[in-house]
Amino acid sequence: MHSPALPHVPRLHAYTPGLQPSGPGWTKLNTNECPYPPSPAVAAAIRREVGEDGASLRLYPNPRSSPLRAAVAALHGLREENVCIGNGSDDILNLLVRCYCGGAAPAGFMLPSYSLYPVLVGIQDGRSTVIEFGRDLRLPLPAIAGSGAAIFFLTSPNAPTGVTFGNAEIEQLLQSFTGLLVVDEAYAPFAREHAVPLLARHPRLVVVRTLSKAYALAGIRVGYALADPAVIDLLDRVRDSYNVSRLSQAAALAALGDPDYYRAVIARVCATRDRAIADCTARGWFTYPSGSNFIFTEPSDARGGSGPAVAKSAYDFLCARKVLVRHFPSHALTAPFLRISVGTDDEMLVLQNTLEAWLKHA
Repeated sequence: MHSPALPHVPRLHAYTPGLQPSGPGWTKLNTNECPYPPSPAVAAAIRREVGEDGASLRLYPNPRSSPLRAAVAALHGLREENVCIGNGSDDILNLLVRCYCGGAAPAGFMLPSYSLYPVLVGIQDGRSTVIEFGRDLRLPLPAIAGSGAAIFFLTSPNAPTGVTFGNAEIEQLLQSFTGLLVVDEAYAPFAREHAVPLLARHPRLVVVRTLSKAYALAGIRVGYALADPAVIDLLDRVRDSYNVSRLSQAAALAALGDPDYYRAVIARVCATRDRAIADCTARGWFTYPSGSNFIFTEPSDARGGSGPAVAKSAYDFLCARKVLVRHFPSHALTAPFLRISVGTDDEMLVLQNTLEAWLKHA
């Protein structure tokens, strides 16, 4: 059957999210969601926005998310014209690809990295410039600078490894790379350093954030870009008119208005993460340092063996016992590892006990 679609569309491969199981009894440590609920102020704000009769829902939301832009700007010590709000940070990434990626303007990214980047480039029918990490996860500054990319996406902390790249390295890169550098900071609240301070002296830097992780609003879908006003102006030109719903804007404003609650949540997640890394290290498992709300560890079986088959064995054993983590078998660097989201202390205890059972059976 002849398809009227553009020729590249049938060849696209959609993004593959982590499993979302139905039914009770699962310990879900596979999609880096916050293990704790959002601030109580969030539900209260949504109820106020809906009202008793829901009449407000007949009205369009603020098209620029202006109050939310102002709140984000205040949070980071910037101006409203430095902020664009998106329907999750994925929306922001999509807008950046729309603006900066085309036939003669390739988009670059590291591998392994966030697997949405090549999907967005493919949708645009653009070209990708991919640079491979070595196992040491060192940032190859000369290779990025010489990549010829018009826009380069750098995930820091990196997904799926959790490794953070320091501002000194990022600034070095900004001095040598001539394109637009996007530092995707989905997990930055869990890290010790972030790139926002570099914005004041680098107009070719964009920092992307989300409220899905640290703010526990993955179901609400709010993210944002911080950048020079000229970049924000371009994003607004290609952005959908009403890209963030009334309820999402209200929820995000309430979350940003309760910083003490989230400081406590972030501290709790980081403490659990650090204990999980220590547990894996005590087993003799190589585990990357993490600035995120997940860990990336290379399991060894009872005989000390490791590798893709061992990681797959551990993954399958956990999944059969309703403990979900992530395994990325398609790349040589990631195939021997498991990515484990930080859960509650009780969930992490279930994980540890199940891994102990696997070691006895492996």
